Amino acid sequence: MSLNFKEIFTAFMVLFAVIDVIGNIPIIIDLRKKAGHIQSEKASLIAGFIMVVFLFLGKSILTLIGIDEHSFAVAGAFILLFLALEMILGITLYKEDDDDALTASVFPLAFPLIAGPGSLTTLLSLRAEFAIQNIIIAVILNVIVIYIVLKTSTKIERFIGKNGIKIIRKIFGVILLAIAVKLFTANIQGLLH
Repeated sequence: MSLNFKEIFTAFMVLFAVIDVIGNIPIIIDLRKKAGHIQSEKASLIAGFIMVVFLFLGKSILTLIGIDEHSFAVAGAFILLFLALEMILGITLYKEDDDDALTASVFPLAFPLIAGPGSLTTLLSLRAEFAIQNIIIAVILNVIVIYIVLKTSTKIERFIGKNGIKIIRKIFGVILLAIAVKLFTANIQGLLH
């Protein structure tokens, strides 16, 4: 088992950018308001578990149900698109009657926000380039960062303020929209060929 710190760092940074937990702070705060409480440990561990399981079984699962990576990524792009529209336009597209803390911690926080189609598709492409143990360490490091951000999101909100959160929400909504477009355009070509 050879650990390559360059691979770990690169995989960590790629996943960190795709998961975008800092950009998701406004969504986390919204979920906390709706549900009253978010189980940070549970959300982080579930997201980490989903990512590690998908790292090993993702391609097999997609092949088994007859879905190629491009279709999966395009579906992920649509989810990101709707989340981005919610952030930019200040509307709610996703409505859940059962707004308890566990539901909010698992859906939409752990999945699809943290361990979503974007990060899962990224894991599949990282697996083609890097050693699996380096990717697992990168996932664990991201889970630790996610946990810290989830735990301190209220303090971060107090520091930034309500207007600051609104501005960040709009900015990251546009960034999320750009990621959705990039994910869509990069994979629609592969889907059509």
